Amino acid sequence: MSLKITKVTARIGARVSGVDLTRPLSDEQVAEIREALNVHKALVFDATGLDDAGQEAFLSRFGELTTAHPTVPAVEGAPNVLPVDSERGRSNHWHTDVTFVVNPPQVTSLRSITIPPYGGETLIANAAAAYRDLPEPLRRLADTLWAEHTNDYDYAVPDEAIDEAEAARRAQFTSIRYRTAHPVVRVHPLTGERGLFIGGFAQRIVGLSAGESRKILELLQAYVTRPENVLRHRWSENELVLFDNRITQHYAIDNYDDLPRRLHRVTVAGEVPVGADGKQSWAIEGDASHYTAVAPVPVGA
Repeated sequence: MSLKITKVTARIGARVSGVDLTRPLSDEQVAEIREALNVHKALVFDATGLDDAGQEAFLSRFGELTTAHPTVPAVEGAPNVLPVDSERGRSNHWHTDVTFVVNPPQVTSLRSITIPPYGGETLIANAAAAYRDLPEPLRRLADTLWAEHTNDYDYAVPDEAIDEAEAARRAQFTSIRYRTAHPVVRVHPLTGERGLFIGGFAQRIVGLSAGESRKILELLQAYVTRPENVLRHRWSENELVLFDNRITQHYAIDNYDDLPRRLHRVTVAGEVPVGADGKQSWAIEGDASHYTAVAPVPVGA
């Protein structure tokens, strides 16, 4: 039976029905989901009955899994599963997952475990639509730019304003320092679409000063986060959201007071990004081979 794909917004997001994620998927179902992901960038599934092992099995149909994170511990007994837990910090900044390594994940999944009674939505933005929105002169400029991404990024909160727990989380997150140069415009290996590949870990434009870089990145980022390009997903129990990490950004809204919120994340190893000029990203600092294999570029790409 074919899957039912229902659009959620014009530019990003669809709900998928007609599939049971707790059962093995056919090759045809996997191909349909991959095609829907190429088109809609973010997909929402009913995940009733799915556990960590089932989430890993589902994601493994799209490629080799990464471990949970280069520096942050996994769920105990599940080395591929990252707990996204409000008690361990809140990711209320726009980012694409793990872009500070040379081959960030291609696909990210988030599964609801504990959901607050209000708030806690996840925003997901379509970076391809953002690129298409750019005026032609800005598009031509962006095509030529490269940016350094790092996990040792400039935090909005000054050091003196954080508590011991947050300081410990920061120290863990940066326990291995990574810096990687990525194209500001990434070409998607399956669709050929161009998307703005920036976000919170992109700290500096190669060849420009910090001040110049900040202004250009802010200008381009404003196109990514236009409301028309953003899906605002309100979580329910037993849901899984799958999104293409190569051509989206996301943001966890911190609007649920001190209530608990927990998702489990599993990601699929990605290819080395390629820019509009055909050049690949390169690592400047840090070895992530313990975290992820390098996925092959799809045949025909």
